[in-house]
Amino acid sequence: MATYTYETIPTNPRQKPRRFEVEQRMSDPALKKDPETKLPVRRVITGGSGIVTHGASILSMRTKKAR
Repeated sequence: MATYTYETIPTNPRQKPRRFEVEQRMSDPALKKDPETKLPVRRVITGGSGIVTHGASILSMRTKKAR
């Protein structure tokens, strides 16, 4: 299951949006309302923490010190 970040869309422009995370299947539809406040929400795109399993590693990038 994936964890999605949502943000409320406040009706008052001075009100700060509330961010929250929800664990959902990728096939589940996106939420339309905040479960707590019942305000409309939008899904927030955030950066992932992918793992690189190929390519040069940090250890192979070491260079010899000049003497």
